[in-house]
Amino acid sequence: MLASLLAGNLQAEAPSGSTKLARATAPEFSDVFIAGKDGFKSIRIPSVVVSKQGTVLAFAEGRAQHADQANNKLILKRSSDGGRTWGEQRMIADDGANTLNNPCAVVEEKSGRVIVMYQSYPAGLSERDGKIKPGLDGPAIVRNYVVRSDDDGVSWSKPEDVTRTTKTPERVTIVAVGPGIGIQLHHGPHAGRLIMPFNEGPFDHWNVLAVYSDDAGKNWKLGQPAPGCRVPDGNGGEISLVNEVQMVELADGSVMLNSRKWGGKALRKIAVSKDGGVTWSKIEEDAALRDPGCMASIFRYSFPAKDAKSRILYSGPDNAKRENGTVYLSYDEGKSWAVKKVLFPGSFGYSVLTALPDGTVGCLFETDNADRIVFARFALEWLESKPTQP
Repeated sequence: MLASLLAGNLQAEAPSGSTKLARATAPEFSDVFIAGKDGFKSIRIPSVVVSKQGTVLAFAEGRAQHADQANNKLILKRSSDGGRTWGEQRMIADDGANTLNNPCAVVEEKSGRVIVMYQSYPAGLSERDGKIKPGLDGPAIVRNYVVRSDDDGVSWSKPEDVTRTTKTPERVTIVAVGPGIGIQLHHGPHAGRLIMPFNEGPFDHWNVLAVYSDDAGKNWKLGQPAPGCRVPDGNGGEISLVNEVQMVELADGSVMLNSRKWGGKALRKIAVSKDGGVTWSKIEEDAALRDPGCMASIFRYSFPAKDAKSRILYSGPDNAKRENGTVYLSYDEGKSWAVKKVLFPGSFGYSVLTALPDGTVGCLFETDNADRIVFARFALEWLESKPTQP
């Protein structure tokens, strides 16, 4: 079933700037954000990218309370040593009493510009209270914004409201990017396109789709929802299968989405786009990726070439609860997962993978029941060093 979705040309080039991997030593861990110690009662929803200069940029929501909409600000810490140590905390977006959600970062590789997309909720309203209205204007709508940095994450532009081109005015009340990261395509007819993974409501009636830019993030367009996001429940209503979503480029330039389970079996939901995220195949389930209902990460490490295997990584809780953080590795464009290894056996919530300048892998994840956000670094050799777990 999945194999039929992913059939295509696998000729591609290895990513530039790859370096020799470290030996298969145990992963290293460093604290990045700690709730109650970094100026906020709650810090959640990680995003992480590596800038063109090699700086690791870790983003999150700084929350006044333990709630999704709690006067949130968007915060950042930078690391110049591959995630071993972290600098001072910076605020990159603040909308007064309104709540900011879902930081989702991407690096435009040609210019090095770092782009973060996020949403703003009106003060006092939440995604669950039924008071959010559809439309592009008015005091009770969710808005979509972008901020940019051209100096390695040191300073940030004023927020730009991109709601009008990234939100359907009818029916849709909630829009949510990621959370996690966006991607830039390298192959195929849409090479250079920036893609932000998206989901839209109303609450409990989710679609997943892409928002994309063909001019380095200056302007954004809205793709179409994947078919099969919502299915009949047998009682005249419907069940949403999907929710928070990430995307990965396949070797032929097509895109695969990987969504949190909202309904259906406790498995990740997937679909493939052959036109750069504009349209999608029907939502299916990946039988190999267990999901308790948690945001997770999918990340392209290398494209197939003479000197490199195709490698796609996935991280998420391999458990019925948000525990047992596990990293998976696919050599066949996500058709199967040949390797999996436990990265962190305890509490493990939202996670985001990245590749570091020395060839090692980074994973920014929530632990301690989401009261601490930690950065793990590990060598690909560590992941591949032992037999596949049953």
